[in-house]
Amino acid sequence: MKKLFFLCIVLIGIFSNAHSQKIYSTDADYKADIKVFVVDADYKADLLVYKVDADYKADGNEGKWFFTDADYKADKKIYFVDADYKANLLIYFVDSDYKAKWNKVSKKHLLY
Repeated sequence: MKKLFFLCIVLIGIFSNAHSQKIYSTDADYKADIKVFVVDADYKADLLVYKVDADYKADGNEGKWFFTDADYKADKKIYFVDADYKANLLIYFVDSDYKAKWNKVSKKHLLY
């Protein structure tokens, strides 16, 4: 029974890290997993994003992003496009971590 409990704890830890939000911003769209456009109002966004200052704070798929300095450290690579129609995901940067959330849950799969 103790072994089963330990195994469950390990698996939960592995899967929770699989959905963390470590992001790398590429310099070309063909290098990116997702094309992103930053909108000018929160109601227009699919995702409200809060930039965290440490990678361990960017857990889950709830809009808390840590920007890495190298692509191999990232879970997802994004490219910022210059028009909303070119984007897969519309984001808006918020000023507090509790405001980070999905407005359009149907696009949540893009960051898994």
